[in-house]
Amino acid sequence: MSVAESWSRVMSLLRECAPADHADLPGPATEQMIAAAEERMGISFPQDLRAWLLLNNLDLPEEGFDDDVACCGFDGFPDEGIFFLGIRAMERLYANRYMPGGFDPPDQPDNPFWRNEWIPFLSSQDGWRGKFIDARDGRVGRWFVGAPTVTGEYESMAQYFDSVAEILASIADGNNPICNVAEGRLVWS
Repeated sequence: MSVAESWSRVMSLLRECAPADHADLPGPATEQMIAAAEERMGISFPQDLRAWLLLNNLDLPEEGFDDDVACCGFDGFPDEGIFFLGIRAMERLYANRYMPGGFDPPDQPDNPFWRNEWIPFLSSQDGWRGKFIDARDGRVGRWFVGAPTVTGEYESMAQYFDSVAEILASIADGNNPICNVAEGRLVWS
């Protein structure tokens, strides 16, 4: 399944089980927005990331962006306390993680906490944990400050979005013990 198909499944399930949350999501990014971000960041986005952003650029509106937090996004989706990033939030978190030598820490090139080829697309508000796509091979990994970074947790963004769709399907069926829906919004316990 392609990233567009997997994301469409996520959006269909979100619209079905949490229509108010779905209605809050903005429209797509443009090629110009993506190209400008790539230039500012100094890295080419992998095809999956590009395809996803062309479906939904999940940046908050200007008035909703908070300069006092590391990352901003739509609260409660895909999980409580962690959210998908739009282009502006990706750039901001990437700039915080970028290392002149290409990886951090500089003495561990084979097992770094962070590499410049990793582009974050999901994060906690403090930027201490999240998921990234590896620009070299399109695999999805995760980081958590103070813990080892996991590379290749998912083979692709499509595979990761399939896992999000499964969670949303369990919520829609009423079979998720930590999330339900109230007034068209996901509510995590």
